[in-house]
Amino acid sequence: MSLAFLHAHDCTEPHTDAIWGLQWTPSDTVISISADGSIKQHLSATGQPYPPNLPFPAAHSLAQVSLSVSPDGKRALYNSIEGLTRLWNLETGEVVGSFESYASGRGGKENGVEPSWSVSLNPLGGTYASTGSSGNVTIHSAQIDNFGERQATLPSGRNKFGMFCSYVACCFSLSLEYRSPDGKHIALSTENGQIFVFDTETNALAFTFTSHAMSVRSLAWSSDSTLLLSASEDKRLVLHDVRSAPGGAVASFSGHTSWVLSADISHDGRLGLSGSADKTIKVWDIAARACVSTVQDTSEVWAVSWRPKGSSTSGSAAAGANGAANGAGAGTGAGAFVSGGEDGVVKWWRGAGGA
Repeated sequence: MSLAFLHAHDCTEPHTDAIWGLQWTPSDTVISISADGSIKQHLSATGQPYPPNLPFPAAHSLAQVSLSVSPDGKRALYNSIEGLTRLWNLETGEVVGSFESYASGRGGKENGVEPSWSVSLNPLGGTYASTGSSGNVTIHSAQIDNFGERQATLPSGRNKFGMFCSYVACCFSLSLEYRSPDGKHIALSTENGQIFVFDTETNALAFTFTSHAMSVRSLAWSSDSTLLLSASEDKRLVLHDVRSAPGGAVASFSGHTSWVLSADISHDGRLGLSGSADKTIKVWDIAARACVSTVQDTSEVWAVSWRPKGSSTSGSAAAGANGAANGAGAGTGAGAFVSGGEDGVVKWWRGAGGA
């Protein structure tokens, strides 16, 4: 099988520096963070800033390095390079939580909280997770009255820098019986290539995967929580099936010629997506274990995100405000995705034959 993806359009208000994270939301907007210290929201149908009448949060003086958007698309958690974590209400435009993990007091260094490098919202709200130099995962309160306060620490047992952490949207028990989304498991990747999966209900380490030889930059869960896709500086992606843990690794995807910086899995679990420092985006057929499309970009690709299930430009509140219907940014057929990279431009791509 071979698929073709076409460039649909770009955002109308680019960042002034590299985009280091982005996510396509169920409301058909895209949230992006940048090395210029800013966070923006863009309407997928046109690439315009959204909402048009609300300002974005003030840019931070240092780079934004981590982003996590709630499953309902109403909140965005983002984190700067020195560990300033903020919670943005996407409906009101207000920053409703702010935590300096590098500072003493309020659960900071003196209370065992290290500066955050990567952050992830619990899909049910209430808490968020972070990781950093210790290689552990810290669970924080996401409540407004005590935002950032440490709730628990999940030790990996390895003193390696934590590169990425991610809650699953749907979770599994240690016996691999499926349950409704409960935010009880989280994956962590480190600078030496190891991947850890924790049960946050028991604070126990559930699985350890040693699939990579170099730092793992990104992790992506499938919507049913059975698959975990990792992207590494060793130029590979590895697919893990948690049902076959502790071995876990069931496929390796090669083809990039430089670091793989980002990864995602489509909502139906059929396709993987990766962005690389080699200036390409690749689409992978997960069942066939093969690359089915390569998109040449103009700069290093630091972030990619599939269009989420249920996202419809014509049916979203954002589109209603804009008056656009099923624009090129929506895409159909093989799907649609968004990317961001070194040039600071958010780009929408659609499957050939899509609207």
